[in-house]
Amino acid sequence: MLKSVKRIGLIINYKTFIVLVLSVLSTYLCNYYNITADFPLTLISTAIIFPIVFSIGGAYKRREVALDQYGNIKAYGRALFFAVKHWLPETSDEIQEEVKKHLIHLLGSCRSSFTEPLDNLPQNEIGIYESFDELSMFIKKLRGLGLPSGEASRANQFLSKMMVSFEKIKHIYQYRTPRTLRTYSQIFIIVLPIIYGPYFAEAAKEYSVYLTYAMPILFSVILVSLDNIQMHLENPFDQVGEDDVEFNVEKFIANLK
Repeated sequence: MLKSVKRIGLIINYKTFIVLVLSVLSTYLCNYYNITADFPLTLISTAIIFPIVFSIGGAYKRREVALDQYGNIKAYGRALFFAVKHWLPETSDEIQEEVKKHLIHLLGSCRSSFTEPLDNLPQNEIGIYESFDELSMFIKKLRGLGLPSGEASRANQFLSKMMVSFEKIKHIYQYRTPRTLRTYSQIFIIVLPIIYGPYFAEAAKEYSVYLTYAMPILFSVILVSLDNIQMHLENPFDQVGEDDVEFNVEKFIANLK
Protein backbone atom coordinates (compact mmCIF):
# COMPACT_ATOMS: atom_id res chain seq x y z
CA MET A 1 0.00 0.00 0.00
CA LEU A 2 2.77 2.42 0.98
CA LYS A 3 4.66 1.61 -2.22
CA SER A 4 1.57 2.37 -4.29
CA VAL A 5 1.14 5.73 -2.55
CA LYS A 6 4.81 6.51 -3.11
CA ARG A 7 4.52 5.68 -6.82
CA ILE A 8 1.48 7.91 -7.18
CA GLY A 9 3.41 10.69 -5.45
CA LEU A 10 6.14 10.40 -8.07
CA ILE A 11 3.79 11.14 -10.98
CA ILE A 12 1.36 13.53 -9.27
CA ASN A 13 3.13 16.43 -7.58
CA TYR A 14 2.92 20.19 -7.05
CA LYS A 15 3.29 20.83 -10.79
CA THR A 16 0.16 18.75 -11.40
CA PHE A 17 -1.87 20.98 -9.10
CA ILE A 18 -0.47 24.19 -10.58
CA VAL A 19 -1.45 23.20 -14.14
CA LEU A 20 -4.77 21.82 -12.85
CA VAL A 21 -5.67 25.10 -11.12
CA LEU A 22 -4.70 27.16 -14.19
CA SER A 23 -6.77 24.99 -16.55
CA VAL A 24 -9.80 25.02 -14.22
CA LEU A 25 -9.51 28.80 -13.81
CA SER A 26 -9.30 29.24 -17.58
CA THR A 27 -12.39 27.05 -18.05
CA TYR A 28 -14.28 28.97 -15.35
CA LEU A 29 -13.52 32.35 -16.91
CA CYS A 30 -14.43 31.15 -20.40
CA ASN A 31 -17.64 29.68 -19.06
CA TYR A 32 -18.43 32.87 -17.14
CA TYR A 33 -17.83 35.19 -20.10
CA ASN A 34 -19.30 32.70 -22.59
CA ILE A 35 -16.04 32.34 -24.55
CA THR A 36 -16.32 28.99 -26.33
CA ALA A 37 -14.61 27.30 -29.25
CA ASP A 38 -14.40 23.81 -30.72
CA PHE A 39 -10.64 23.30 -30.97
CA PRO A 40 -9.30 20.07 -32.53
CA LEU A 41 -7.92 17.60 -29.99
CA THR A 42 -5.26 16.50 -32.48
CA LEU A 43 -3.29 19.60 -31.51
CA ILE A 44 -2.73 18.20 -28.01
CA SER A 45 -1.59 14.82 -29.30
CA THR A 46 0.75 16.46 -31.84
CA ALA A 47 2.15 19.19 -29.61
CA ILE A 48 2.50 17.25 -26.34
CA ILE A 49 1.63 13.55 -26.35
CA PHE A 50 3.89 12.52 -29.24
CA PRO A 51 7.01 14.41 -28.00
CA ILE A 52 6.57 13.12 -24.43
CA VAL A 53 6.04 9.51 -25.53
CA PHE A 54 9.11 9.83 -27.80
CA SER A 55 11.15 11.13 -24.84
CA ILE A 56 9.89 8.36 -22.54
CA GLY A 57 10.88 5.74 -25.11
CA GLY A 58 14.34 7.27 -25.52
CA ALA A 59 14.89 7.53 -21.75
CA TYR A 60 13.75 3.93 -21.24
CA LYS A 61 16.19 2.66 -23.87
CA ARG A 62 19.03 4.55 -22.17
CA ARG A 63 18.11 2.95 -18.86
CA GLU A 64 18.12 -0.52 -20.43
CA VAL A 65 21.57 0.06 -21.96
CA ALA A 66 22.86 1.28 -18.60
CA LEU A 67 21.52 -1.87 -16.89
CA ASP A 68 23.11 -4.05 -19.56
CA GLN A 69 26.53 -2.39 -19.21
CA TYR A 70 26.40 -2.42 -15.42
CA GLY A 71 25.61 -6.14 -15.63
CA ASN A 72 28.69 -6.57 -17.83
CA ILE A 73 30.93 -4.90 -15.24
CA LYS A 74 29.64 -7.24 -12.52
CA ALA A 75 29.90 -10.31 -14.78
CA TYR A 76 33.51 -9.63 -15.77
CA GLY A 77 34.32 -8.77 -12.15
CA ARG A 78 32.97 -12.16 -11.10
CA ALA A 79 35.00 -13.77 -13.88
CA LEU A 80 38.17 -12.16 -12.47
CA PHE A 81 37.32 -13.55 -9.05
CA PHE A 82 36.88 -17.04 -10.50
CA ALA A 83 40.19 -16.64 -12.34
CA VAL A 84 41.88 -16.04 -8.99
CA LYS A 85 39.98 -18.90 -7.39
CA HIS A 86 40.38 -21.56 -10.09
CA TRP A 87 43.15 -20.62 -12.53
CA LEU A 88 46.05 -20.17 -10.12
CA PRO A 89 48.14 -23.26 -9.35
CA GLU A 90 47.76 -22.45 -5.64
CA THR A 91 45.12 -19.95 -4.55
CA SER A 92 44.58 -18.57 -1.06
CA ASP A 93 41.99 -16.69 0.94
CA GLU A 94 44.28 -13.65 1.02
CA ILE A 95 44.52 -13.32 -2.76
CA GLN A 96 40.76 -13.84 -3.11
CA GLU A 97 40.10 -11.12 -0.54
CA GLU A 98 42.46 -8.83 -2.43
CA VAL A 99 40.50 -9.10 -5.68
CA LYS A 100 37.29 -8.51 -3.71
CA LYS A 101 38.85 -5.36 -2.25
CA HIS A 102 39.64 -4.05 -5.75
CA LEU A 103 36.09 -4.82 -6.97
CA ILE A 104 34.58 -3.05 -3.94
CA HIS A 105 36.69 0.01 -4.74
CA LEU A 106 35.64 -0.07 -8.40
CA LEU A 107 31.91 -0.60 -7.89
CA GLY A 108 31.79 1.77 -4.93
CA SER A 109 33.47 4.47 -7.02
CA CYS A 110 30.95 3.84 -9.81
CA ARG A 111 28.08 4.25 -7.37
CA SER A 112 29.51 7.51 -6.03
CA SER A 113 30.14 8.87 -9.53
CA PHE A 114 26.71 8.14 -10.99
CA THR A 115 24.48 8.89 -7.99
CA GLU A 116 26.04 12.26 -7.18
CA PRO A 117 25.52 15.48 -9.20
CA LEU A 118 27.12 15.65 -12.64
CA ASP A 119 29.44 18.46 -11.52
CA ASN A 120 31.20 15.98 -9.21
CA LEU A 121 31.97 13.50 -12.00
CA PRO A 122 35.47 14.79 -12.93
CA GLN A 123 36.58 14.29 -9.33
CA ASN A 124 34.73 11.01 -8.71
CA GLU A 125 35.88 9.26 -11.86
CA ILE A 126 39.49 9.55 -10.70
CA GLY A 127 38.70 6.81 -8.18
CA ILE A 128 37.31 4.60 -10.95
CA TYR A 129 40.43 4.96 -13.10
CA GLU A 130 42.56 4.24 -10.01
CA SER A 131 40.54 1.03 -9.53
CA PHE A 132 41.20 -0.04 -13.10
CA ASP A 133 44.90 0.68 -12.60
CA GLU A 134 44.91 -1.40 -9.40
CA LEU A 135 43.18 -4.30 -11.18
CA SER A 136 45.71 -4.12 -14.01
CA MET A 137 48.59 -4.31 -11.54
CA PHE A 138 46.79 -7.11 -9.70
CA ILE A 139 46.59 -9.18 -12.91
CA LYS A 140 50.31 -8.58 -13.40
CA LYS A 141 50.83 -9.83 -9.85
CA LEU A 142 48.92 -13.01 -10.72
CA ARG A 143 51.51 -13.77 -13.40
CA GLY A 144 54.11 -13.88 -10.64
CA LEU A 145 51.88 -16.31 -8.70
CA GLY A 146 51.90 -18.77 -11.57
CA LEU A 147 48.94 -17.69 -13.71
CA PRO A 148 49.62 -18.91 -17.29
CA SER A 149 50.20 -16.17 -19.87
CA GLY A 150 47.13 -17.19 -21.87
CA GLU A 151 44.90 -16.95 -18.82
CA ALA A 152 46.49 -13.62 -17.85
CA SER A 153 45.68 -12.32 -21.34
CA ARG A 154 42.07 -13.43 -20.89
CA ALA A 155 41.92 -11.69 -17.50
CA ASN A 156 43.18 -8.51 -19.17
CA GLN A 157 40.39 -8.86 -21.72
CA PHE A 158 37.88 -9.00 -18.85
CA LEU A 159 39.36 -5.77 -17.49
CA SER A 160 39.26 -4.13 -20.92
CA LYS A 161 35.58 -4.99 -21.34
CA MET A 162 34.82 -3.61 -17.89
CA MET A 163 36.43 -0.32 -18.91
CA VAL A 164 34.39 -0.21 -22.14
CA SER A 165 31.18 -0.78 -20.18
CA PHE A 166 32.08 1.96 -17.72
CA GLU A 167 32.67 4.48 -20.51
CA LYS A 168 29.31 3.65 -22.06
CA ILE A 169 27.52 4.13 -18.72
CA LYS A 170 29.39 7.40 -18.19
CA HIS A 171 28.17 8.76 -21.51
CA ILE A 172 24.59 7.78 -20.66
CA TYR A 173 25.03 9.64 -17.38
CA GLN A 174 26.49 12.73 -19.07
CA TYR A 175 24.21 13.04 -22.11
CA ARG A 176 20.44 13.01 -21.75
CA THR A 177 17.52 12.90 -24.19
CA PRO A 178 17.17 16.15 -26.22
CA ARG A 179 16.89 19.02 -23.74
CA THR A 180 15.23 21.32 -26.27
CA LEU A 181 12.46 18.75 -26.84
CA ARG A 182 11.92 18.48 -23.09
CA THR A 183 11.76 22.27 -22.72
CA TYR A 184 9.28 22.43 -25.60
CA SER A 185 7.05 19.83 -23.94
CA GLN A 186 7.14 21.57 -20.56
CA ILE A 187 6.07 24.88 -22.09
CA PHE A 188 3.10 23.39 -23.91
CA ILE A 189 2.04 21.29 -20.91
CA ILE A 190 1.41 24.56 -19.07
CA VAL A 191 0.13 26.63 -22.00
CA LEU A 192 -2.25 24.26 -23.79
CA PRO A 193 -4.58 23.42 -20.87
CA ILE A 194 -5.03 27.20 -20.42
CA ILE A 195 -5.57 27.89 -24.13
CA TYR A 196 -8.08 25.04 -24.29
CA GLY A 197 -10.32 26.75 -21.74
CA PRO A 198 -12.81 27.76 -24.48
CA TYR A 199 -12.92 24.16 -25.73
CA PHE A 200 -13.57 22.78 -22.23
CA ALA A 201 -16.31 25.40 -21.74
CA GLU A 202 -17.91 24.40 -25.05
CA ALA A 203 -17.70 20.68 -24.33
CA ALA A 204 -19.14 21.16 -20.84
CA LYS A 205 -22.48 22.26 -22.35
CA GLU A 206 -23.19 18.63 -23.16
CA TYR A 207 -22.48 17.46 -19.61
CA SER A 208 -23.98 17.93 -16.17
CA VAL A 209 -22.92 21.07 -14.31
CA TYR A 210 -21.00 18.87 -11.87
CA LEU A 211 -18.83 17.57 -14.72
CA THR A 212 -17.90 20.98 -16.11
CA TYR A 213 -14.36 20.80 -14.83
CA ALA A 214 -13.83 17.06 -15.26
CA MET A 215 -12.10 17.43 -18.64
CA PRO A 216 -9.59 20.17 -17.69
CA ILE A 217 -8.74 18.21 -14.53
CA LEU A 218 -8.20 14.95 -16.44
CA PHE A 219 -6.19 16.66 -19.19
CA SER A 220 -3.93 18.34 -16.64
CA VAL A 221 -3.34 15.17 -14.60
CA ILE A 222 -2.63 13.05 -17.68
CA LEU A 223 -0.23 15.48 -19.35
CA VAL A 224 1.75 16.36 -16.22
CA SER A 225 1.90 12.69 -15.15
CA LEU A 226 3.45 11.71 -18.48
CA ASP A 227 5.98 14.50 -18.11
CA ASN A 228 6.86 13.35 -14.58
CA ILE A 229 7.33 9.77 -15.77
CA GLN A 230 9.76 11.00 -18.42
CA MET A 231 11.59 13.13 -15.85
CA HIS A 232 12.16 10.16 -13.52
CA LEU A 233 13.42 7.99 -16.38
CA GLU A 234 15.69 10.77 -17.64
CA ASN A 235 18.35 10.12 -15.00
CA PRO A 236 18.32 6.38 -14.16
CA PHE A 237 21.01 6.84 -11.49
CA ASP A 238 19.58 9.51 -9.16
CA GLN A 239 17.92 6.90 -6.85
CA VAL A 240 14.66 8.89 -6.80
CA GLY A 241 12.33 7.07 -9.20
CA GLU A 242 11.04 3.49 -8.92
CA ASP A 243 12.89 2.41 -12.08
CA ASP A 244 16.40 3.63 -11.24
CA VAL A 245 19.54 1.52 -11.60
CA GLU A 246 20.54 0.25 -8.15
CA PHE A 247 24.22 -0.29 -7.37
CA ASN A 248 24.00 -3.29 -5.04
CA VAL A 249 27.75 -3.45 -4.35
CA GLU A 250 27.55 -5.13 -0.94
CA LYS A 251 25.22 -7.88 -2.18
CA PHE A 252 27.44 -8.55 -5.20
CA ILE A 253 30.59 -8.89 -3.09
CA ALA A 254 28.82 -11.04 -0.50
CA ASN A 255 27.88 -13.51 -3.25
CA LEU A 256 31.46 -13.94 -4.43
CA LYS A 257 32.28 -17.36 -3.00
